[in-house]
Amino acid sequence: MSTEHLNFPCFLGRRVHLGVTGSIAAYKSLELLRLLRHSQVTVGVTLTESAQRFVGADSFRALGADPVHTAMFGPGAGADPFVHLTPGQKAEALVIAPATANTLAKLAQGLADDLLSTQALAFSGPLLLAPAMNPAMWAAPATRANWQTLLDRGAVGIGPALGDMACGDTGEGKLAPVEHILAQVLRALSPRDLAGRTVLVTLGPTREPWDAVRHLSNSSSGLMGACLALAAWMRGARVRVVAGPTAIDFPPGIEVTQVTTARQMLDAAQQLWPDTDLGCCTAAVCDFRPLPQDSQDPERKIKKRDLARGDLALRLVQNPDILRTLGEQKRKDQILIGFCAETEDLLSQARLKLSEKNLDLIVANLVGVPGSGFDCPTNTVTVLDRTGRVEQWPELPKTEVAWRVWDLLRHL
Repeated sequence: MSTEHLNFPCFLGRRVHLGVTGSIAAYKSLELLRLLRHSQVTVGVTLTESAQRFVGADSFRALGADPVHTAMFGPGAGADPFVHLTPGQKAEALVIAPATANTLAKLAQGLADDLLSTQALAFSGPLLLAPAMNPAMWAAPATRANWQTLLDRGAVGIGPALGDMACGDTGEGKLAPVEHILAQVLRALSPRDLAGRTVLVTLGPTREPWDAVRHLSNSSSGLMGACLALAAWMRGARVRVVAGPTAIDFPPGIEVTQVTTARQMLDAAQQLWPDTDLGCCTAAVCDFRPLPQDSQDPERKIKKRDLARGDLALRLVQNPDILRTLGEQKRKDQILIGFCAETEDLLSQARLKLSEKNLDLIVANLVGVPGSGFDCPTNTVTVLDRTGRVEQWPELPKTEVAWRVWDLLRHL
């Protein structure tokens, strides 16, 4: 699964503590650690005795975890005599992934009979729990009651996934995708400056079919929009995405409407727009769509042998302008952000669209140049807003561009 839309390198100086318990999924916590370190998060680790039967402490140390604890007393505790209190004093979030049924029971009942459960009991910050266990254990009434108790107390639950288990059973109990856990941890570390606001993001390409198997489209991956959606969600917003055909996976907290054509995207966006505070249109919408051929069956593939001279002429008609439509319908209490991809005259085109489409801010970039545009992890942009502000940003990861865009709201 791609994680480019989660590579936010803006958490330098932030610290979390990772608890790992005795599940076959314990090895996946190494990947979670790697991704957190990639976001510059400092990570301490506590392994339970059972966890060490599946994965060793040296693996975590090799990936940059510091400190790594394996016991309450003795060599595994290190030199800190108050190791059971240290996460609560230094870490900004405690995530237990995987969390076994036994661990959930301890936390729900306030038991503290090993180092990790003691650390959790003394921790007053955000507690994130990602369970992993056999489906029968997850479905057991005691486990469900413990889980609900923890959620009612304010724990962030990253519920298990449905799938095949190591024992051969199939059901709900697999550890949630590591990318979803990562997103929740980064959200716990993010400012909440968009809390209480609803954000709409359109992203990806559209596809305009001209027979049963072929279409017009472009090479947009949807990454820029995904980064904006994730950044807004991490900063506390309710986020609703209208996505063209992409391969991007979003955490469950983001509401996604999948569409294919420009007209479908417009319909979905218009339906959501009245209840939206901030709109951000990043989708690379096809400006034109093919008109059906005379007497053509849209469910049938056009074959070369059916063409009189072997040539095919497509008639195109203009698609609706989604950004302009939302701009025309925008209320005074709404903010609308547009993106424009150009091949020339970037600044003049951006100024024109900012005015013509009633936007509050526009982000413009050149396509077809290295490090910018479609299907690329970075972008080089020029940003203009309704107050006359103009900023030119150097080549940056799209995650950082997204974070900076939301920062600019304070100027509007």
